[in-house]
Amino acid sequence: MKNVIRVLIVFWGILIAGDILARDSINNHSIASALNHPEFENKVGTAVRFYFGDQTVPAIEKKIRVYNTTRKTHAIGKTDQQACEWAFLSTLIALRDSALREGGDAVINIQSTYKGGIFNSKTEFRCGAGDIMAGVSLQGTVVKLK
Repeated sequence: MKNVIRVLIVFWGILIAGDILARDSINNHSIASALNHPEFENKVGTAVRFYFGDQTVPAIEKKIRVYNTTRKTHAIGKTDQQACEWAFLSTLIALRDSALREGGDAVINIQSTYKGGIFNSKTEFRCGAGDIMAGVSLQGTVVKLK
């Protein structure tokens, strides 16, 4: 019986310590830095163009649909910057795939929607990073340009 109580106390302590030590930092990161990542062109390609915030967009032939996507990556052994850029690239890949599937060639008005908050910027995206995971949520409108 004493051993059971000890095990429960240790288990309870581990649960409490995990909550106390958990980190969830929400920060803004440079879009340009992420787009200049060595893997960007290999992973994302050039078939779909991306326009962030209220960037000027060429003439639109057809608005197709608004897409929301969230991607996460492990942050172990990475800086917040590295993990967030990787999650951002993964999110752009998901938006690209949605655009191609729907016959679009651009995603416009891209904004961060991490944890339900909207962050609209031409130059930065928002990322949540912890000790184990980092995540990026983006929303954008898939369009066909003229």
